[in-house]
Amino acid sequence: MERFIDVPGGRLCVVEEGDGPPVVLVHAGIVDLRAWDAFVPHLVVGGFRVVRYDTRGWGRSTTAEVDFSNRADLVAVLDACGIGRAALVGNSRGGQIAFDTAIEFPDRVIAVVGVCAGLGGFEGHPTAEEIALFEEMDRLESADARDPDAIAEIDVRVWVDGPGQPPDRVDPAIREAVWAMDRPLYEAGRVVGRPIPLDPPAAERLPDLHCPVLAVAGLLDVSDVAETAQHVEAHAPNARAVLLPDVAHMIGMERPAELAGLVIEFLAALRPWA
Repeated sequence: MERFIDVPGGRLCVVEEGDGPPVVLVHAGIVDLRAWDAFVPHLVVGGFRVVRYDTRGWGRSTTAEVDFSNRADLVAVLDACGIGRAALVGNSRGGQIAFDTAIEFPDRVIAVVGVCAGLGGFEGHPTAEEIALFEEMDRLESADARDPDAIAEIDVRVWVDGPGQPPDRVDPAIREAVWAMDRPLYEAGRVVGRPIPLDPPAAERLPDLHCPVLAVAGLLDVSDVAETAQHVEAHAPNARAVLLPDVAHMIGMERPAELAGLVIEFLAALRPWA
């Protein structure tokens, strides 16, 4: 079932499938909710109600040029779907949103799975090669006449292939799908609003992240992603890190069945919730 829900200054596209304890998926910053297409059926078969949505300014969700909270938007999705508490699964930027929401609204979150997740306020230790890639990405994104094709291409190289990995490592259909979702994000005239960060940031509040946490990272990803997962494991009260070899940033697309197996196993002891 697909619907749109109104939030202050914006409108969110929400898709819901399956029955059972609710799980909400939050996509990465280079894609939209379609990135979960291969992952969702595994959770549905596993007996979960799966809700996913496009965050503001991504996919088919829209926003005015307003201040807003991604945490409040996620809670608005829960409210619109009649969900009291949900497990959150967030990839990359979506993982940061999930962690932040669990800290700000602990009564609404039963557990968090961070998939190559960001962590607000945490600084890792990228390699010299990764720093050069990040600088090139920044240069392309800040150019006066920026080229959406070039930006999408380097995003695919870094986040889908993995830094230094060959372009044929991943199924070409995955690379093409990410490119197609990513490119529109850099077209002129896109409105994304002004997200309000969690203050203090999550890295300073991990002792407040009391719910069970599974932090999954791929070892072909940029190095600070695994570092982030291990930092969460070390500093959140009930967290565990899982590092997967031979996979990069988009685990839900590259290894949907494997990731779903980890999520289902992690959530099994917490069932039921609503």
